[in-house]
Amino acid sequence: MNGRIVAARGLRGFADGITSVVLPSYLALVGFSALHVGALATSALLGSALLTLGVGLGGSRFPPRAVLLAACALMIGTGLGFAGVVSFPLLLLIAFVGTWNPTGGDVSVFLPTEQALLGREPDLRARTSLFARYSVAGTLLASLGALASGLPELAVNRFGVEAAAAQRAVFVVYALCGAALVALYLGLGREAAHPASRAPTAPLARSRRIVLRLSALFSLDSFGGGFAVQTLLALWLFQRFGLSLAEAGSFFFAAALVSAGGQFLSPRLAARFGLIETMVFTHIPANLLLIAAAFMPSAPLALACLLGRGALAQMDVPARQSYVMSVVPPEERAAAASVTNVPRSLATSLSPFIAGWMLEQSSFGWPLVVAGALKILYDLLLLWQFRAVPPSAVDSAPDVLS
Repeated sequence: MNGRIVAARGLRGFADGITSVVLPSYLALVGFSALHVGALATSALLGSALLTLGVGLGGSRFPPRAVLLAACALMIGTGLGFAGVVSFPLLLLIAFVGTWNPTGGDVSVFLPTEQALLGREPDLRARTSLFARYSVAGTLLASLGALASGLPELAVNRFGVEAAAAQRAVFVVYALCGAALVALYLGLGREAAHPASRAPTAPLARSRRIVLRLSALFSLDSFGGGFAVQTLLALWLFQRFGLSLAEAGSFFFAAALVSAGGQFLSPRLAARFGLIETMVFTHIPANLLLIAAAFMPSAPLALACLLGRGALAQMDVPARQSYVMSVVPPEERAAAASVTNVPRSLATSLSPFIAGWMLEQSSFGWPLVVAGALKILYDLLLLWQFRAVPPSAVDSAPDVLS
């Protein structure tokens, strides 16, 4: 079962990777501005947050497989909608009710159910390693998606395909990925075919306090991250340095590869230094590099800073996911995954519109500066509030990581 979930995460990563890079270019081709790109990203993240909240809090009443298959249907509809619609109000609606993810990470309706299934691994070390594989699969396949974003340009130059049509085809690929996910989820084991037997009558009955505290901090981190989601970062590179779609795709491919390497190291660092320490002491340097990129005078220097940031920025993800699953009871993990991730999506949804407005006014990387500063503030607050809270607070296994 775990292997299918990891494979599904990878396939969704590919779909998100290609569309998050192509979309700003496609919108520019059909006449929309940076502000429109920011608004579309905000709509997608806001809608995803609300849907994910509903799945996390109410999804335990339904079989996990049924929840995931319903999300697949929504993903197929999202891809076909983006491929066939050019009216901006309708695109906003599709982004809001659909599954498109502009961040390059995993902020989606699939997440609470998948994380709850993976969180059933009883051993803390093994659980962190499992979440690392889950996260790395998404990152690696997202890198291939970013690299594949240059294919529409190749189709235009080599075969004379009309540019907008070539880029619209990417969203058909997104829908086909949703169809392939159906096959993966249909093969999940019996555990995914029935509702959780110990679903609490009141979500987060035992772990409400710690989950809400974590959610508040994660929201601050994500509000900052929303200023530099992958779609807007691609837009900044297009505007600031005139990168082509193929060049931007190649960069995001390389950044995702080094990010995946960093995530493989995360369980080892967590075993040696602790989950919270791993999250904080890899995140702060990453955000300093993000701020530095805004001040670089040339594309090679800016890309070098962003590449260094990519090597460090996602090392906290497996540690964060494992930590959340370790400080709540097993029967509350789906709700905890939702309640810690939904505020992140809501907070992220507020900033792309502001970042789009900033880029409308100037090509300087003000969104990168704001993002880095807010995320460093989050790191310091997280270290202060949770360094003394052991990750095995409700596990029967001994605390082996801190």
